[in-house]
Amino acid sequence: MKIPIFVSCPTILNKDQMNAREIIVSIVEEFGLEPRALGRTDYPTDYPLKEVFVLAKHCSGGIILGFEQFSTSNGVWKKRTKEEKIQREHISFPTPWNQLEAGVLFGLGLPLTVFKESTIVGGVFDPGVTDVFIHRIPIGRISKDNRNALREVLLNWQRKVRMHYYEDRR
Repeated sequence: MKIPIFVSCPTILNKDQMNAREIIVSIVEEFGLEPRALGRTDYPTDYPLKEVFVLAKHCSGGIILGFEQFSTSNGVWKKRTKEEKIQREHISFPTPWNQLEAGVLFGLGLPLTVFKESTIVGGVFDPGVTDVFIHRIPIGRISKDNRNALREVLLNWQRKVRMHYYEDRR
């Protein structure tokens, strides 16, 4: 039996993003884990946030994939406050569902691993927000060494997933 894990990832991805997702999912599957996600493996019958919670309760770990869904090079942070700041460099934001799903998974005490594209900012993708290191998503061609490094990151995380799974079964 495969151990279910929750994968937070936008449904619509570009070609490079889809390739990166497939690499991560293939490694996870090599470890005998079963990636589950709303809109990919599971489809809501009730309102989506409730379905996230129901699905997450049946999982033993979570992966957050912060792919760019919106980008800008021009904007204002904290407009009309003492900390107002003009944004002139490229930044990106993930789907807001990454934040919601990460909160649910964290609240359930599931082992998390977090990946993001390099320009993603905010929330769970900011260093120090959770007790996990934020990893870069491998976009484009991935070398054998980089794939092995990614495999090591996921290998360490899956050990925690297995511990959670077997403790939960007691």
